[in-house]
Amino acid sequence: MKKQNVFKTVFIALTLMISLASCANEEVIPAAKLPAEVQTYISTHFPTHTILQAVVDIDGFTKTYDILLSDRVKLEFNRKGQVIDIDSETALPDSVIPEKIRQYVAANYPASVIVGWELEDRHQQVKLNNGLDLEFTMSGDFLRIDA
Repeated sequence: MKKQNVFKTVFIALTLMISLASCANEEVIPAAKLPAEVQTYISTHFPTHTILQAVVDIDGFTKTYDILLSDRVKLEFNRKGQVIDIDSETALPDSVIPEKIRQYVAANYPASVIVGWELEDRHQQVKLNNGLDLEFTMSGDFLRIDA
């Protein structure tokens, strides 16, 4: 009898976890409802851009804010309001790229500019306007060209 109760409990727990993980919920929100950290980041690093759209995306246990700015700049923030992804068609402001990475790109790819930056699990990645993706450690040391 106890085995059946254990199996039922495990089955219910798994079903609940699967249903939560599969529930993606996106909602367009006004810019004023963005966390203060997100608003501050945008006004500091992209002062001449306007927020065209802000979306809060809840997918299971993760929550992100996807922001579209004027001039086709896309930003993604985690639930803590920290930027985790930036994409643009033009050069990103120097203030959003770690100094060590900017110096590496300037020294090794002087004819290119950084148009994308992403924070991943254990590294950072930048995209250059020549199409190359470069991977760096969290401290900004070059790792490899990502093919």
